[in-house]
Amino acid sequence: MTIREFKMPDVGEGLTEAEILKWYVQPGDTVTDGQVVCEVETAKAAVELPIPFDGVVHALLFEEGTTVDVGQVIISVQTGSGEAAEAPAQEIPAPAEAEEAAPAARQPVLVGYGVSEASTKRRPRKAPAPAVAAQNGTTAPVAAPAVPAAPAAPAVPAQPTGERPLAKPPVRKLAKDLGIDLASVVPTGDGGVVTREDVHAAAAAAIAPQAVPAAAAPAAPAPVAEAVAVSAAPAGEPSARETRIPVKGVRKVSAQAMVASAFTAPHVTEFVTFDVTRTMKLVQELKDDPDLAGLRINPLLLIAKAVLVAIRRNPDVNASWDEAAQEIVLKHYVNLGIAAATPRGLIVPNIKDAHAKTLGELSESLSSLVATARDGKTSPADMQNGTITITNVGVFGVDTGTPILNPGESAILAVGAIKLQPWVHKGKVKPRQVTTLALSFDHRLIDGELGSKFLADIAAVLEHPRRLITWS
Repeated sequence: MTIREFKMPDVGEGLTEAEILKWYVQPGDTVTDGQVVCEVETAKAAVELPIPFDGVVHALLFEEGTTVDVGQVIISVQTGSGEAAEAPAQEIPAPAEAEEAAPAARQPVLVGYGVSEASTKRRPRKAPAPAVAAQNGTTAPVAAPAVPAAPAAPAVPAQPTGERPLAKPPVRKLAKDLGIDLASVVPTGDGGVVTREDVHAAAAAAIAPQAVPAAAAPAAPAPVAEAVAVSAAPAGEPSARETRIPVKGVRKVSAQAMVASAFTAPHVTEFVTFDVTRTMKLVQELKDDPDLAGLRINPLLLIAKAVLVAIRRNPDVNASWDEAAQEIVLKHYVNLGIAAATPRGLIVPNIKDAHAKTLGELSESLSSLVATARDGKTSPADMQNGTITITNVGVFGVDTGTPILNPGESAILAVGAIKLQPWVHKGKVKPRQVTTLALSFDHRLIDGELGSKFLADIAAVLEHPRRLITWS
């Protein structure tokens, strides 16, 4: 019987860490080659990790919600069969102990993944974040857990000076989050092992000198650092006035990308407001077309098609800027990005080779993209190599905006709400369906003339959708 270790792979390109969202197995469970053992969230997407060998789960090295560096061991498995699988498990070093050990031989990883050669030393982690009400955008502070009282008489003496305290990985992480030195904690577990209760007791003792005098102290125990951190407030006022949400995963990378884009590419934004009544009528006609039965037909589909037609008429807009080579790279394909708001943050998956798709194929691709994003299963590959993006802010009831370019792309089109408005049509004021488009573009790649022509062509197609045929 041997113990095999499975390390956190680089599931994207150059990612350095991932958060363990959910474990699908527990110690003692039997696993087989290719079985999904956990779900992790990288800086780009949520990904399920299959294990590449058979065996019995020996230990899970990290708890759910922990961010782990690429290359760190996350699960150990007993391999072998028969009695060997039931033999006593050899000791696996805790993550902190593994850092001090000499690096092991390179572990084979899953096909398509690559392990980063970067250091696997664990970074300090913050305390758990408060719960977030994703449905309405509000936040709810987490109630502070009661602090277990310190034992009156320790059952086991403190660790001898110079020896490494005995504790499980989750307990070590808790101590690190609370700022507690394990060597100073009195262990009460069997064999002198430090337990979670011991760490909580040490934390309570650490804050005791800062408490108010006993006569004035409230009956409820004081919160520890594991609870939501709040600023001190005057007596009689609510104690929880702020909620802090760690920025990580998709939100962290999205924020970094937007800052880089805003301060790297010189943005220009142009607007056009026009009548889309004919397009809205065409949408309804296509919904009733038996040849398109079962497909999702909506205004976004025809807007996407209009963008593709306009790119064909203005191919120079479909480009990127190569800073190192000081070259403009013209793309002879269109990977059309669709910005999607998800519970994990804004992501921009793209439809590969959208320029070559029929209307039906484009509808199927849009539906698949939206469903995958909603389920949080968008892969890193789906978000790479985009050329131009559409963001539909109109679904939120706003007229338009000034969108920021997706890094590496030449332009982004914001689609505003389609509203019934008074409009001059054939010399008379009539109620018509009207919308506003906003096009932001990289002025290094697209000058004002080209950007204006591109935007005007999109509007022209949507104002007179027969141009989907005559301009194709």
